[in-house]
Amino acid sequence: MSLPPSCSNLSWLGYGTLKGDGTLIVVNAVGAVLQTLYILVYLHYCPRKGAELLQTAALLGVLLLGFGYFWLLVPNIEARLQQLGLFCSVFTISMYLSPLTDLARVIQTKSTQRLSFSLTIATLLTSASWTLYGFRLSDPYIMVPNVPGILTSFIRLWLFWKYPQEQDRNYQLLQT
Repeated sequence: MSLPPSCSNLSWLGYGTLKGDGTLIVVNAVGAVLQTLYILVYLHYCPRKGAELLQTAALLGVLLLGFGYFWLLVPNIEARLQQLGLFCSVFTISMYLSPLTDLARVIQTKSTQRLSFSLTIATLLTSASWTLYGFRLSDPYIMVPNVPGILTSFIRLWLFWKYPQEQDRNYQLLQT
C-alpha cells in the first residue's frame, strides 16, 4: 500500500503552508488528495481490510501526533519551520533510499524485472525539479533531500543498462 507518499505530501503541505509557499501548497495538496483517493480505493478492494485499516489508523494517529507537536508544542514559528523542514527532509530521503533494498536482489539475479523504468525516470525528473526549485529558493530543506532521488535514479538507470529487461517469453508478438 502506498501510505508513505501520502505522509510525505501532508508533511510538505504543512511546511509549505507554514512557509507561505504556494508551489509547495498546491503540489502537495493535489498529491495528498490523489493519495487519499488511492488509499480509499485500495481499502475498498483489499481482501485483508482489518490489517490495512489498522495500519491506516496508526498512520493517521502518527500524523495527528506530529501535527499536535509542531503546531501546539513548538510556539516559535522559525523553530517550527526548521523542525518541520528537517522532518520532511528525513522522510523524503528515506523514501528515495527505500528502492535500494531491491538492489541486492537485482544484482544477485542479474535482472531488473523488479524495477520500474518509468518510475525511475519519473523519480529522476521529479527529484531534479525539486532540487532546482530548492536551489532557486536557497531552501536546503527542499534542495538537499531530493539529491538522493537523483543519485538513486542514476543507480537504477545504470542497473537497467547493465541488466537489460528481457521480454516475457510467455507472450508472442501479434502479427499485423
